[in-house]
Amino acid sequence: MEAKDVSDLKARHAELEAKLDAEKRRNAPNATMIAELKRAKLRIKDRLAVLAHA
Repeated sequence: MEAKDVSDLKARHAELEAKLDAEKRRNAPNATMIAELKRAKLRIKDRLAVLAHA
């Protein structure tokens, strides 16, 4: 079941990366949204690291 968790997390990470890129390309990027997306990506990255060492 961990493999599914990892693939789900990687997919969510990629989705957040796309949203982050889109927000950065806007004429007036929302700094709060960018910070939230970065934090969410970091939480996922941390969780992936935990799963990798489990």
